[in-house]
Amino acid sequence: MPWLHLNNQTGDGSVRGLLTWVVGAFGLVPFIAGTAWSQTPQPLNVAQARAATPTAATSGEASIVARTNAWTVTIAGGLPEGTTLRFAAEMAKALDDGDNLRLLPMVTYGATENLADLLYLKGIDMALVQADAFEEYRKNRRAANLERRVNYISQMYIGELHVFARHDIKSLQDLEGQKVGFDSRGSGPTVTGQILFDRLGIKVEPVFINNAVAIERMKEGQIAAILHTEGKPNSLFLNLSSDVGHFLPVEYSDKFSDYYVPTALTHDDYPNLIEPGEKIQTFGVPVVLAVYNWPEGHDRHRRVERFIQYYFDRFETLRKPPYHPKWKEINLAANVPGWTRYFVAEQKLQELQSRTAPVSAGVDPVYARTQAARVAPNDRAEQERLFQEFLEWSRQRAARRQGR
Repeated sequence: MPWLHLNNQTGDGSVRGLLTWVVGAFGLVPFIAGTAWSQTPQPLNVAQARAATPTAATSGEASIVARTNAWTVTIAGGLPEGTTLRFAAEMAKALDDGDNLRLLPMVTYGATENLADLLYLKGIDMALVQADAFEEYRKNRRAANLERRVNYISQMYIGELHVFARHDIKSLQDLEGQKVGFDSRGSGPTVTGQILFDRLGIKVEPVFINNAVAIERMKEGQIAAILHTEGKPNSLFLNLSSDVGHFLPVEYSDKFSDYYVPTALTHDDYPNLIEPGEKIQTFGVPVVLAVYNWPEGHDRHRRVERFIQYYFDRFETLRKPPYHPKWKEINLAANVPGWTRYFVAEQKLQELQSRTAPVSAGVDPVYARTQAARVAPNDRAEQERLFQEFLEWSRQRAARRQGR
């Protein structure tokens, strides 16, 4: 019968002719429109299927789509248990301005892999990255023109290096040949740990698993120690019993002066693991608010530029509760060795400094910070507290003079 070959016809006129003949001869209108026809497998027309699917635009909501996306900015945060993700979430909360600015934090592999997301993952505008990640990407990943492609907006907090070991491990040297947890691949310790042991000449066997799992393996004797580079106090250690292990000291020296700063862990940070008055020397890893070097005129540049305006203008909000206490340690003007500040951030910083200059007339902020460093050596948090206290005193003095 000729209608059996209807689907094989290639000419539009012949198909319609055969269809007309079949319908006229057998009265098969119900057949064509009814269930028998619908159950026969038909070729899928993807374009038609997509066209038939309702979208926001075809539903009369195009203006909502445009408004929602116009000022949305994304930031690669980190692991759920990490400080970087908390900082990204707190920025999203403090800077939120509805359709005028919306920051979307993303859960990622961590502060090292965030640099890869910024370089290669579509839709990422900014990322919280450890400053020492550049060394990994230059040496091992051969990322070309890295300094020109990625800039920074400001230095963020200092992520203290925690080396937590079993009690039979008394020093870093005792880790020679031992299994050491470097956290998940892409997290901060995967880079910092490699730099630490390479520069000290200690060979360890890295184990790349989540540190929460690694601690359980420590309890079973399968792992000797773990490395953690999150800001103190960190929830990973707050509820641990001292029976599980202890922190190992890391002596700061010129070997680490290119990326790191000296710091310490104290009883106030971990009362469950450190005795009153005891200090565990270690070094801190600066975390950087990194941004892709979008050129002027680019749509992503436009979005990041607005974020920077809000970030600097509302920064004082982040220094207050309920936000993380480490916001108080951040110096927006601090330079990051080996990195270039994004030109929009540099312009905003100069504007901010010129705005505050009259309040602190006759005060040299560089001298003030130097004095704070002398009073509280190796304690970045105390230095920043003293500096801010001095600025507040300067403002009050200026206000009193104006009131005379």
